[in-house]
Amino acid sequence: MKKDSIQKQWDKAAEAWADFVRTGRDYSRFEMNNPAMFKLLGDIRGKKILDLACGEGYNSRIMASKGAKVTGVDFSKGLIGFAIEQEKKDKLGIDYFISDASDLSGFKNDSFDIVTCFMALQDIKDYKAAIKEICRVMKKKGRFVFVIPHPCFEGRIINGKRINGWVFKKGTKTKSNQNALYYKIDKYFVRNRYMIDWNMKRLTINFKTTSFHRTLTDYADALYGAGLAITRILEPKPTRRGLVKYPFHFERNLRVPDSIVIEAVKC
Repeated sequence: MKKDSIQKQWDKAAEAWADFVRTGRDYSRFEMNNPAMFKLLGDIRGKKILDLACGEGYNSRIMASKGAKVTGVDFSKGLIGFAIEQEKKDKLGIDYFISDASDLSGFKNDSFDIVTCFMALQDIKDYKAAIKEICRVMKKKGRFVFVIPHPCFEGRIINGKRINGWVFKKGTKTKSNQNALYYKIDKYFVRNRYMIDWNMKRLTINFKTTSFHRTLTDYADALYGAGLAITRILEPKPTRRGLVKYPFHFERNLRVPDSIVIEAVKC
């Protein structure tokens, strides 16, 4: 399988990403998106789960610790390397494989009770093929639970310009929560591929990755076309703890959702 540019980006970022997650600096994961996703997942004891685009395995380890039999796959050799290394220490019984999300031919039909995909479907180029593969490897009435940036409020870039984002009071020097007037949205129906510049101080090394903007209709149509029916939706809000610890990071998420959790069931 030829390695494309998106895989190379994540291989290059693997060490910095693993550190970012494992040191608790992925605030949105810990204080907003994971709480919502695991609330929707509910009791997973004894369930066979495929963690698609599992990265360095953080969520795979949580699910395994909750009693699930977990298999993690990711197209990045670097990220899977970190996941396997941690599994050798923890011995949670997680199996990890290098695999593209759009080609899960290594797995049989009707193999999993649940497939999860945390903040990654928006980065998968052939998302329709990936969703078809997800449906194929799930048992009947199996659940696909995924988290993506909310397509309506995505911080997108088109032709080098950020087209969505907060508008602040004129003349203010700081972009504080108090100075945020409203969130501007434009060109929602323009589908595009764009670069995300991960240049936060919380990262040991800055890096860039590729993402794809699609509409909610695009995702819903892909799910329906694969034989999956949407059953539940959550738009995560920050936890109380997150609001207290990181008010600047989270207060605006009480006004505009940053992400969305979707559950779809195999018909």
